[in-house]
Amino acid sequence: MENCIFCKIIAGEIPSPRFYEDDDCIVIKDVEPKAKLHYLCIPKVHYPLLTSLDEEKADALKRIFCKIPTLQNKLGLDGGYRIIINQGDDAGQTVHHLHIHLLGGEKLSDF
Repeated sequence: MENCIFCKIIAGEIPSPRFYEDDDCIVIKDVEPKAKLHYLCIPKVHYPLLTSLDEEKADALKRIFCKIPTLQNKLGLDGGYRIIINQGDDAGQTVHHLHIHLLGGEKLSDF
């Protein structure tokens, strides 16, 4: 997408250190962290919501979810982590490119 900040990061138009990258996704730090460690796992293919999934996107998202646990130690999330996907404005989605929040590095509060 032309004006999507995540698409620009993926394309290298906006620099952002990558903690992980493969054919399906990148992992970067969130610029507005909500925990001691707060990463964003961003699929390389642009789609705004889970309702936009087709079979190909669902397969890529499955591979991403299978990869996340293998990154736990590398990302410093040894004690556990929370996964959040905000869907739509009411849920707090500010960038309309599906992405997965990984929060940890400390005891997280209940919500």
